[in-house]
Amino acid sequence: MKAEILKALRESSDYISGETLSKELGTSRVSIWKHIHSLEEDGYAVEASPRGYRLISSPDLLIPYEFPALERRIHYFREIGSTMDAARKLAEGGLEQGTIVVAESQSRGRGRLSKEWVSPQGGIYFTVILRPKISPAYAPRINLMASVAVATTIRRLFGLKAELKWPNDVLIEGKKVCGILAEMNAEVDAVNFINLGIGINANTSISQHEEKASSLKEQLGEEVSRREFFRSVLTELKEQQALLTKTDLLEEWKSLSATLNRDVRIVALGEEIVGQAIDIDSSGALIIKGKDGSLRTAIAGDCIHLT
Repeated sequence: MKAEILKALRESSDYISGETLSKELGTSRVSIWKHIHSLEEDGYAVEASPRGYRLISSPDLLIPYEFPALERRIHYFREIGSTMDAARKLAEGGLEQGTIVVAESQSRGRGRLSKEWVSPQGGIYFTVILRPKISPAYAPRINLMASVAVATTIRRLFGLKAELKWPNDVLIEGKKVCGILAEMNAEVDAVNFINLGIGINANTSISQHEEKASSLKEQLGEEVSRREFFRSVLTELKEQQALLTKTDLLEEWKSLSATLNRDVRIVALGEEIVGQAIDIDSSGALIIKGKDGSLRTAIAGDCIHLT
């Protein structure tokens, strides 16, 4: 109901009466008043007068009713420990493909390799439950798919040159603006679910101590609409999922890569691989050519750009 009221208020160029709203939406004027009061509690500024109601301003929150087509799938929190932890419980409970857990901030945000993902107000932090009908061998491509979706959205909406750092970071001007974490529950020959976590520095202020990080706000010099960006990323993710088992996804990742054709050091499982990143294989693993000409493959790990 709040989504319908918001839509009516936004489409009206003037005041719209409670009577008109109640007739259009098939509910009582008292119900309309209660829902408008609830909107005001959420941060919407609604002017009320004898002529009716008029929307003055909206908060840039990722509230489910701002996304009517997805409202029933979104589990929204003003603050949470970790969207990944919440999504895991929901996935284990059988919730469907496309269920989303989103939060305005996280107190225990998680990154790869047990690292903390700092998650203050102003960012976009969410986890999507995926149940792809793929072999576990294709699961590493989830990170590639998500990073392509985020970078493509940044380029299209803001004209910024977003690039991809293997295996799952999105960079602008060499600085990280987005991190991605995928956790899989699978059997030998089938994926039960993959929880895809994405953290985006949207309107966050970056500390001077975070030299390798940036935000969309910092890059553009102004705040962005998190609602528009979130909606666009979700749409792009859905489109990219159709390419998950196709070579098109690999080619798109390569075209956006900031890692290929440069010297790198991969730190993983107690070992280091140093050489030139020359390609990715069909699973998304990075192929590195050593100084002696030998080829090695990194399935996972920290990637450090040396040049």
